[in-house]
Amino acid sequence: MDTTALQVLLQGREFAAIVIGASAGGVNALLEILPGLPKDYPYPVVTVLHVMKGRQNQLAEVFQQRLALRVLEAADKDELQPGTLYFAPAGYHLSVEEGGVFSLSQEEPVHFARPAIDLTMQSAADVYGDQLVGILLTGANQDGAAGLAAIGAAGGLTVVQDPAEAQVAVMPNEAIRLRQPDLVLTLQEIRSLLTMLEKRQ
Repeated sequence: MDTTALQVLLQGREFAAIVIGASAGGVNALLEILPGLPKDYPYPVVTVLHVMKGRQNQLAEVFQQRLALRVLEAADKDELQPGTLYFAPAGYHLSVEEGGVFSLSQEEPVHFARPAIDLTMQSAADVYGDQLVGILLTGANQDGAAGLAAIGAAGGLTVVQDPAEAQVAVMPNEAIRLRQPDLVLTLQEIRSLLTMLEKRQ
């Protein structure tokens, strides 16, 4: 990652929230990029992770043991708070509404997924516009590509894990094919970016 070029890309920009999507290999990827973020991290981090049925409810507990961030399962009508990692709950689509409030629904799956990364990213892009950071990691289907493209179209910062490093490259490749992201980074570089965003506040 060219730090100077990245600083130029970020210059003059303000951010309000981060949305991360991942599927196959996503737990390990998240455990690479999130440890080290402080409990007073200035942004909410909203994560949609496809996991096997029955494991979704364990995510918050597993990650809370490893992170300084507060870790919660997103609940309907909860207001997004900085310094908090939110996971979309099993069986529900997670949207962000005006005012930075969560909304849950049980509409039909998107790309065979519920929660769907696309819906969370698209709704967050509608609310936060160019103040949103979208990150798409390893995964085995198309979910997240359209959502990340929506973030880019709204002026937000878009980041895709380097497909050459991803455990499963389908999701990163589809995102790159649909709309060229601002940054294609390794997990270590994404971790550095998240730290850099903290220091800009």
